[in-house]
Amino acid sequence: MMLRLLTRFVFASFAALLLLTSSAPAQTADALNQIKKIYVDSFTGKLGGPELREAIINDLRKNPALEIVPDPAHADAVLRGTGEIWVRAYVSVSPRATNQYPVYGGYLSAQITGKDSETLWSYLVTPSKSSSSIRQDLANQVAKRMLAALHDSTIQPSPDQPAQHLGLTLKVAGATFPAPLYQAWFVSFQQRHPRLVITYDAIGSEAGIQQLRDGKLTFAASDVPLSPARMAQMPTAILQFATVLGAVVPVYNLSNVGRDLRFTPDVLAGIYMGKIRRWNDPRITAINHHVTLPDHEIVVVHRSDGGGTTFAWTDFLSKTSPEWKASVGSGTTVNWPVGKEARGNDEVATAVASTPDSIGYTELSFAIQRELSYGTVRNAAGNFVQANLLTLAAAANISRNESSIYSPLTNASGKDAYPITSLTWLLIPESMPDPATKSVVAEFLEWMLTAGQKECSALAYNPLPKEIVNSELQLLATFKSK
Repeated sequence: MMLRLLTRFVFASFAALLLLTSSAPAQTADALNQIKKIYVDSFTGKLGGPELREAIINDLRKNPALEIVPDPAHADAVLRGTGEIWVRAYVSVSPRATNQYPVYGGYLSAQITGKDSETLWSYLVTPSKSSSSIRQDLANQVAKRMLAALHDSTIQPSPDQPAQHLGLTLKVAGATFPAPLYQAWFVSFQQRHPRLVITYDAIGSEAGIQQLRDGKLTFAASDVPLSPARMAQMPTAILQFATVLGAVVPVYNLSNVGRDLRFTPDVLAGIYMGKIRRWNDPRITAINHHVTLPDHEIVVVHRSDGGGTTFAWTDFLSKTSPEWKASVGSGTTVNWPVGKEARGNDEVATAVASTPDSIGYTELSFAIQRELSYGTVRNAAGNFVQANLLTLAAAANISRNESSIYSPLTNASGKDAYPITSLTWLLIPESMPDPATKSVVAEFLEWMLTAGQKECSALAYNPLPKEIVNSELQLLATFKSK
C-alpha cells in the first residue's frame, strides 16, 4: 500500500528534474551570487525542448553580467527544466462558428544546480492569461524569476556536507498536501546519506498524528498545528516546524470550457452545501461572463479522511460564508451535506479527472500533476486571484503581519493574495531516546530549512519567508540542546 502511494504521489517528471546530475565535474558555485557563468542544459517534456532552451538562453543573454557557456565543464552552475503542455478544451470564437481552436494548459519547472549537484534555486510557472505563445511566455517567466533570484542575497546557505549516518530508518507519515515535496526532499537528503532510509506514508494529517501518538513514527506531518488540548494528549512534548506554503484550489472537469472559471466564497459554499446544483446556475454565470456553461448537474467531490487540505478549505468558507460557518463549520473532517468521497489529495484529483462535470479541492501541485483546470477565487480585497508562487508569497507576507505563525493563512487581506493558502508542518518529538536518530533528524531539519527550501518551488510550493526560517532555526537549536 505504501509503495503504491509513494509512486502515485511523486511527479515523475518533477522527480526526474530534481535528480538529474551532470556528468561534467565543473560546477563550482555553492551560492547563487557566485554564478557568473551558466550552462543551460536540455529541457525535457512536451513543450519542445530545443526551442524552449533557446528561448530561455535568449532571455538570459539580455543580462550582461551573466555568461551563457556552451559546455558544463566551464560553468559555475547548470540550469535544467521540464515542462508539459496539454489541451484544456476546444472552443469556438462565437456560438455560430464551426471551427474550434485549442486552449492550452501547462507548466515549466526549472532548477539550478551548483557544486556537488546541490540545488541552488528552483521555480515553477504556469501560462499567463495574456500569452499568445505558451512556450515563449513560460520561458520569459522563468528567466525573469531566475535573474531576480541571482541578485537576492537573503537566500539561506546550504549546510556543509555531513558525516554519514549508517543503518538508521526514519518512519514518517501524515499529510497528503505536501507529499510530492516530502518525497523529493527525502530522496535528496538520502543522497547525502546513502545508507539512511526514510519512509513516508501519505495517510492524511489526522492519521499521521494518531500514529505519532501511538509511538509508531519517528515524526509526523500535519497541515494543522496541534492545539494546546491536542498537545496535552501526546506522550511527549512536540516541536512544530512549518516547512512550506501551498495552495488549495477548486479543480473541475468541464469539457469545452477554455477560460479559468471564477469562484466566489458564496458560490463555493453553495456548491458544497448542495444549494447550487447545476453548472449554469445564475450565481455561477453572473461571475463568469463570456463563458458558456453546460446545463449539467455538478458532481461534488470531497475528502473522506481527516486532512489539513479540508481544514484550509472549510476554514476559508467559514471565514467568508456565515451560512457555511453556521451549518457546516471547519475542521479536518466535517459532516458534508453533499458529494462523493475520495481519500487524500491524489484520489480527489483522480476522481475529478475521471468524472465529467465534477468539482473538487486539492493542493495546487496535484492539480498540475493531473492536468486539471483550477479556478480563480475572489479574495478578501475583492479580486479574483489564481494560485501561483507569487500569490502564495503575497498571502504569506500579509498573514505573517496579521497573526501568529500558528494561525491559518486563509483569506489574507492583500489585493494579490491567494485566499486559500496554507502552511504545513512537521511534528517532532522533543525527546528522542536514541542519540543517533536525534542527530539525523536535527540535520534533516537544518537541511530542510536551508537547502531544501530551494527545491520546493519546482514542485509548485512556496518557500518559507525568511523570518519564519530564522525563527525555526532558533527552535532547532533548542531541540539540539535538549
